[in-house]
Order: sequence, then C-alpha cells, then structure tokens
Amino acid sequence: MESFLELILGGTELQLTGFIILCAVSFIGSVIAASLGLGGGLLVIAVMALYLSPAVLIPVHGVVQLGSNLGRTILMIRHVLTPILPAFVAGTVIGAAVGGQLFVSLPTSALQVVVALFVIYATWTPKFQARTPGKKAFFAVGVYGAFITMFVGATGPLVAPFAAAANKDRHGVVATHAMLMTVQHSLKVIAFGLLGFAFGPYIPLLIGLLACGFAGTWTGRRILNRLPEQAFRIGLKTILTLLALRLLYGALAAPTP
Repeated sequence: MESFLELILGGTELQLTGFIILCAVSFIGSVIAASLGLGGGLLVIAVMALYLSPAVLIPVHGVVQLGSNLGRTILMIRHVLTPILPAFVAGTVIGAAVGGQLFVSLPTSALQVVVALFVIYATWTPKFQARTPGKKAFFAVGVYGAFITMFVGATGPLVAPFAAAANKDRHGVVATHAMLMTVQHSLKVIAFGLLGFAFGPYIPLLIGLLACGFAGTWTGRRILNRLPEQAFRIGLKTILTLLALRLLYGALAAPTP
C-alpha cells in the first residue's frame, strides 16, 4: 500500500483524500461542461486551489482543461463548426505571441471588468445573438482570448457567446466551443512546458483527472442529448451570467495596488 501511495503521490503535495476528491470533481466538472457547454472548469479550479499551490495549480488545471475539452471534441467531432477553425487558430497564435508585450501594464482587474461586461452584453443582446459571427469575428476573439488567458484565464466565457451565436443547435455550441478551447489550452500547456514546469510528479494525478474527466464528458453528452434546446440555451445564459458576475466581483474585490 505504501509503495502504491508513493507511486501516485510521490513528489506532489497531495494526500490520498485530496487525490480522490480532485478526481471526483474532475468527473462532475466535465459532466457540467459537456451538458451546458462550460462552467465545469470554474468548479475544478476552485477545488484544486484548496489542495495545490498556485505554482502547480495553473499548469495542472491547464492540462485537465485541455483533456476535458479534447474529449468533448472527439466525442462530438461531427458537430464542430470547422470553417472558422483556421481563423481562430491564426488569431490565437498571434495573440499568444504578442499579447504579453501589449498588455503587460494593464491591471488584471481592468481585464476582468472588460471581459465580464462583454460577456453580459453578448449573452443578453438579441442583436448579437441574431448575428452569425464569421471567420473575421473568430480571428479577433482568438487574438483577444490569447491575450487575456495569460492574465485572467477567462477565455471560456469570452468565446462561448460566439460559439452560441454561430451554431443553431446545442450540440454544435458545445462541440465548437470545446474545439476552440482545445486550441487555446494546448498553447497554454506548451508554454508551461517551455517555461520548465516539471509535470513528471503529477502524471499519476493527471491520468486520474483526465480519465475521470472523460467519463464525465461521456455522461454529460448523454444528458445533452436529452436536454431540450430551449432549456440548454437558458442554462448556458445562466452559467455565462454567473461567470461574468464572478469576474466583476473578483475585479472589485481585488486589493488596490
């Protein structure tokens, strides 16, 4: 037993209880994200923060989000809105390359306010929802999303209104959003690897989190298949609004430098 615990926990800051809880939360978070499009990642990172230090939390959460979104993409690949992907990828690469230089002096709280207000506007404005965003819009959101993910990690709520407006059914919304988030989280994980983060000791934890996350994605997809379109849209708007309000609260509660 001790050798098994050393195998899965050695080199990390976790106890067995924390390992099990994080795997269970990864499952629940993926169920939420697969059935409503997003929201599960916030739950996962909130619980992870109780068990992992900030230096470990962000890289590990990035891998978990990459796996969760990639799993949704694979399971729902035929629903992905593929024509907009090249534009989004190009925008994301550009944003990741130059974003740090342009936004280095902009306070995180200011970015949080901008993102939160835009998400509320895009979620509840009929004109935005009635418009079908094209390749230029997804290029732009790719650039901006890559900027802000380095500061506030809020690309999910930022991208979701575009995915919702571009797709006429709930399966397309979830699948397209998952693919777009897979692109951005892939770049984030690569960046952490290049910066020298040692993922090695956390591989057993990551395997457990990714396996539970995939199981949650499979379960959430079954819920999505049974969910009425109107109920899905209402649930998505509710989740987006709550996430935007959480961003506003975080910005207002941040200590003044």
